Amino acid sequence: MTEKEEPVTENAWRKLKAFTDARVGLGRAGVSVPTKHLLAFQLAHAQAIDAVHTQLDTDALSKALMEQDWAKNWTKNCAPLLLHSRATDRATYLQRPDYGRRLDDESAHQLDEHRDSTSQHYDLAIVVIDGLSSLAVEQNTLPFLQALSDHINGWNLAPICFVKQGRVAIGDDVCERLNAKCVLVLIGERPGLSSPDSLGLYLTWGGKVGYTDAYRNCISNVRPAGLVYQEAARKAFYLLNEARSLKLSGVKLKDRSDDDVIVDTSKESKNFLIS
Repeated sequence: MTEKEEPVTENAWRKLKAFTDARVGLGRAGVSVPTKHLLAFQLAHAQAIDAVHTQLDTDALSKALMEQDWAKNWTKNCAPLLLHSRATDRATYLQRPDYGRRLDDESAHQLDEHRDSTSQHYDLAIVVIDGLSSLAVEQNTLPFLQALSDHINGWNLAPICFVKQGRVAIGDDVCERLNAKCVLVLIGERPGLSSPDSLGLYLTWGGKVGYTDAYRNCISNVRPAGLVYQEAARKAFYLLNEARSLKLSGVKLKDRSDDDVIVDTSKESKNFLIS
């Protein structure tokens, strides 16, 4: 009597699963993917679709922020501002990226009124945008902001803005209208098949309408299974400090937060090889 053969043929590469969420070393059942991996793929695909199409509840997120003790210094002077892009619905947002880069007339007027009612000049505007994953924004915004709040005491912060149907560049519109020196955008990134909840951070010094991505610095994959909140906050604060010191961002601003070397970024520094 022969021993019963296993229906699934294991793959020697399966050991790599200890280091990545990628679909590697799945094995096979006959000439097909094993059923459990096929079902997991279909679930991940459905979660990615839901992340793109689910609407962000900005009212609930704003209310939750105001209930946090660590956020009281940010909201004591003004409640979060709830804004909207020129994309009137999700279908328009997905088909017309340009509409997602600018505020609609009502939101623009709201920011203009706030600017005219105060003489403050803000160091930083924080803009939270649904982007392509409202799930990422709902799950990661408050924990990340809490981690960041430990670093930016003393900064003059603009009212936090929550934007529906927005793209990254809409942060420049907000920054310019609020006369903020810098803008930090938190946005739901395009879902992957193992990461429907990935939050992206985009920093722009002196954001203005028409700026391209060359003017921004990006920190990606902020979530518990990716770049954890404390590390993301550390990197973001490093870039914010460097941007404020050098008055620039984007391709001219390098993330050296993990470097062991000492770099002199002062304008008076000289090349030690020729000085």
